[in-house]
Amino acid sequence: MMVLGYLASDNSLRRRVAREAATLLYFGIEKEYKQAKMRAAKTLGIHLMPSNIEVAIELDKIADENEGATRMERLIKMRREALNLMKILEKYNPILVGSVWRGTIYRESDIDIIAYHNEPQEILKLLEKKGFKILESGWTAITKKGRPKKFYHIILELPNGEKAEVTIRGVEELGVMERCEIYGDTISGLSIQELEGVLSQNPTKRFVPF
Repeated sequence: MMVLGYLASDNSLRRRVAREAATLLYFGIEKEYKQAKMRAAKTLGIHLMPSNIEVAIELDKIADENEGATRMERLIKMRREALNLMKILEKYNPILVGSVWRGTIYRESDIDIIAYHNEPQEILKLLEKKGFKILESGWTAITKKGRPKKFYHIILELPNGEKAEVTIRGVEELGVMERCEIYGDTISGLSIQELEGVLSQNPTKRFVPF
């Protein structure tokens, strides 16, 4: 019984940290899960660290509490906007990822799309030609499994005021899937045809492992 009591206490403390970290993320005080968890644990004086998925669950609850039904209404609109953008990028095999794919958007969410091409400037020029307001563009260097990688990012503003980020990867990476650092599953995303199916059959469908 004593062991069960400790486990229950540990779970309660982890939830407190997860809730605090989720609050920091929701209100934009922190942008990354790792920093949010570290700051939350320090603020609460708790040395137990929740998993990313525990924080994601709390973030989902906070979004529902604060946004109510308008959250799902916005999700549908964002998925429709994503589909319009993906059709413009059709020849570059676009995939919808991120919270709009997952169905877990909150106030800080934008539309995340991966496109595949070896000449990023071609996609940038296409988006400019279509009249999108480009807010930011350029190369970003990251490290994946100890290996450096470079991706070209384009952040733009859509007609309805939402923001979208287009990440451009080389064509040799088409079909390569990565594991999600938050949920621990594979980032499969949605193609144009798959997104059309979701919008016609179940526009608020969630893609999360819980």
